[in-house]
Amino acid sequence: MTTTTSDIETAAGVLRGGGLVALPTETVYGLGANAEDAAAISRIFQVKGRPPSHPLIVHIGGAGQLDAWVQDVPDSARLLADHFWPGPLTLVLRRGRRVPLEATGGLETVAVRVPDHPVALALLSAFGGGVTAPSANRFGSVSPTTADHVRAELGDAVDFVLDGGPCRVGVESTIVDATGDTPAILRPGGVTREDLEAVLGRPLAVPATSTVRVPGQHPSHYAPRARVVLVEPGQAVAEAELAQEQGHRAGVLVPPGFAGNAVKAHAVVEVPPSTAAYARGLYGFLRELDEQGCDLIVASLPPEEGLGLAIANRLRRAAGPRPS
Repeated sequence: MTTTTSDIETAAGVLRGGGLVALPTETVYGLGANAEDAAAISRIFQVKGRPPSHPLIVHIGGAGQLDAWVQDVPDSARLLADHFWPGPLTLVLRRGRRVPLEATGGLETVAVRVPDHPVALALLSAFGGGVTAPSANRFGSVSPTTADHVRAELGDAVDFVLDGGPCRVGVESTIVDATGDTPAILRPGGVTREDLEAVLGRPLAVPATSTVRVPGQHPSHYAPRARVVLVEPGQAVAEAELAQEQGHRAGVLVPPGFAGNAVKAHAVVEVPPSTAAYARGLYGFLRELDEQGCDLIVASLPPEEGLGLAIANRLRRAAGPRPS
């Protein structure tokens, strides 16, 4: 589907009126609201079933707008913004007065990024402000990478859906805590650790826990309906076949290098050898296995380098303990 200028103007009008717009980005589809409208932001939390303490990302139209939304920007943050925006990088900085506390989960920090998608950028330009936009899905479930995913999951709870086609990156943005002199990666994502380190000229930590709350830190996140079990790559096929023998409707993400055409499981997805293709397809693979009726999905972690770090992060969260 081709998004028209009329579609963009309609979506901008919905935002001005306090409504919710699903918009495409290069990472996943977002559920957007006027970033300065506390009531609209609160509706995002209601629609998603998201705890109000979980902060949202404010999307802006360009790096030149950063100072309108935050304060006390370190040189390292400006360097990253200049190099990676528009793109799948989110910077956590001190909140400016323009950002309501509803958008930050009550924190004095705010997560900000410039999306690298023509439809998202056109909407931001037409709207003329910032847009808070977490992933357009129910809290904790698999993120949407097509407009159809959004419609299937949220339906009429969204006032307008902009269809920008399938998302190019497929996993969420990398979140970097840039509030101090030593940046740290709080969530791996579409910009790799290696690329960030090359620009900064220093190694970056990826702490397992952080005092700064950001999206994607819940123990169970990005999760399909089926339970996800992680095993070593060489054990994925055997584990899926054993689960199938034990009465499960087992699905398996077959790692590269392991033939999946003879696997005795309920459903089989062969993982692409390219990590970029795997990241782009990951959420679609999980949705496909759900749609095929699997009650258990066996997967393994890729090498945690490049985009593999983000894929491994998402799979660990998908396999995390579910709320009882």
